[in-house]
Amino acid sequence: MWQSDKILKNPAVEVKIGDFKKIFPAIDSSFSDDGKKIIQYTAQIEIGNEFRIIDGERATDWQKLTIPDEKNFKAIIFPDSQCGGSYETWGKVAKNAFERNSDANFFVNVGDIVDNGEDNAQWEDWLTQIQDFMPKMAFAPVMGNHETYSRDWKVRKPIAYLNYFSMPDNGESEVFQRRFYSFECGEAHFAILDSQWDELGREIIDIQKKWLENDLKSTDKQWKVIFIHKDVLQYKINGRPERKEGFSEIGEIFMPEFEKLGVDAVFTAHLHTYRNRGRLKNFQADDNGILYILTGLSGNVRYNRLWIDHKLDKFVAPQPEIDNYLTLEGNDKILAVKCFLPNGELIDETTLQKT
Repeated sequence: MWQSDKILKNPAVEVKIGDFKKIFPAIDSSFSDDGKKIIQYTAQIEIGNEFRIIDGERATDWQKLTIPDEKNFKAIIFPDSQCGGSYETWGKVAKNAFERNSDANFFVNVGDIVDNGEDNAQWEDWLTQIQDFMPKMAFAPVMGNHETYSRDWKVRKPIAYLNYFSMPDNGESEVFQRRFYSFECGEAHFAILDSQWDELGREIIDIQKKWLENDLKSTDKQWKVIFIHKDVLQYKINGRPERKEGFSEIGEIFMPEFEKLGVDAVFTAHLHTYRNRGRLKNFQADDNGILYILTGLSGNVRYNRLWIDHKLDKFVAPQPEIDNYLTLEGNDKILAVKCFLPNGELIDETTLQKT
């Protein structure tokens, strides 16, 4: 997918596949939002060595394509990147992560990509900050609640999010397309879920549960990994004594499903704090359970010391909270998670093993 500043006559993507070149026509996937027309094109291509965008005699520079290994994979995980004002903070975190992990196969943003989903300037700033890296690495987006907000902070259909990114077909009706999906890389199967039923309607809960069961039972990959924006735990909040520690509705609904379906790791976001819960089963710590990681923040919206530590938190990022990113690497034997500060300092790591 790419944007253009004008309508193209013959948009396509040319791919080098071995010693040959093949052209894949593009379709017009333009849309309008926030009073603006976004001219963009989408092409479904075969994986090759390099690609470039063409329009008749015009062409971009060649870009390399990363071909995933059959067994090994590596991903960069970014927590909430929403920013107040400029997205420069997000850009710095992302640049450091990309430069240190140029061998990654794809990157994930675990939702709240922008602060306001209708604000076109925020999307453009977010994209501009990583324009040197996005052509080189696949992107797996997760929808957060902030993607559903209008300019006047009311809930609406997340038009920009659903049109900017072309996710795999989930087999459901058009109403639910691009809201949840799955894909595979190396020895891992990844399912991206939608936690926005308070904003967009609760009918998605049962639809998503049934879809997830069919999806995870259909894979023979060694690892099953979930990304979902809102967190599975509920925290006490400083200054609000009525707020109790426990589990969120997300956790109450989906944690038993994850256990039933053999999930290995779950990554969440939303709270802008990094917390490693270790392995949980039956709503308590268990060495045979699922690894749960609350991923932190990669923007400039901070909730310093808002959350009171949960009894299930095994590791909490240094306070007051600053930005971070994660890497996820795996093969048929191990799944390794590492959390880094923007300067590359490692602050936490966990490795799961299978024989």
